[in-house]
Amino acid sequence: MADPKVGGAGASESFLVARDLSVRFGGLLAVDAASIEVDRGEIVGLIGPNGAGKTTIFAALWGLLPLASGSVMLDGHDVTSWSPARRARSGLARTFQRLELFGSMTVRENLRYGTEARALGERPWRLLGGGRHQDLDLAEEILDLLELGPVADRSAGELPVGIGRLIEFGRALASRPNLLLLDEPSSGLDPAETVAFVGQIRRAVERFGCGVLLIEHDMSLVIGVCERLQVIDFGRLVSEGPTAEVVVDPRVQAAYLGSEAVGVVGPSG
Repeated sequence: MADPKVGGAGASESFLVARDLSVRFGGLLAVDAASIEVDRGEIVGLIGPNGAGKTTIFAALWGLLPLASGSVMLDGHDVTSWSPARRARSGLARTFQRLELFGSMTVRENLRYGTEARALGERPWRLLGGGRHQDLDLAEEILDLLELGPVADRSAGELPVGIGRLIEFGRALASRPNLLLLDEPSSGLDPAETVAFVGQIRRAVERFGCGVLLIEHDMSLVIGVCERLQVIDFGRLVSEGPTAEVVVDPRVQAAYLGSEAVGVVGPSG
């Protein structure tokens, strides 16, 4: 049976609606009834201390971990039992904390491969024809958007981590997602690269209209780009709301931020 079309009748108010997610590892309750919503065009941060359950939530949203309870909806369709591949075909994409690139390919080839993966995911029988199904124009558009043109024909594996993060981000965009999960996108970046990456995320969302849910410890990136925050501690959601309000929430400061957030204003402030 074919997957329901994204954007059809019965679509939810938000593209991603995850309700009361609980994940267990044996006797350990790693995530305890956490709920998350993200719409297209929205940038939401998922923050919290190390070991709070953030990456576990990503794995559950992506379909890599089974839920002890709860549900995941994409555009109004219950995808709780769907595989990662099927969720990807319905508009979900992600990056990983550990940089994952095709190092022997050029930057341009990495992006072209990203466009091909979505095309083949929609119609996998195209592989039988032996041809390529890449959107060359989209790959070039992303090269321009992320200012990767000067390194387009260099092997991705020989480039610095900062550029590698942009390549991985661009390759995820090349699949034309409705929602992009970014796991520690600033890992390995210096402060200047982090500032630049904030701008790249904003431009990408404006251009392609996708939503973004990101896990990030660098609060300069979080505050610079996120409209809303959801804070996890010990697997439970302890605070959520507009960025400027959440970062001064005493519960958040006690659990995670300390005094560094006092006086901070979010991206819309």
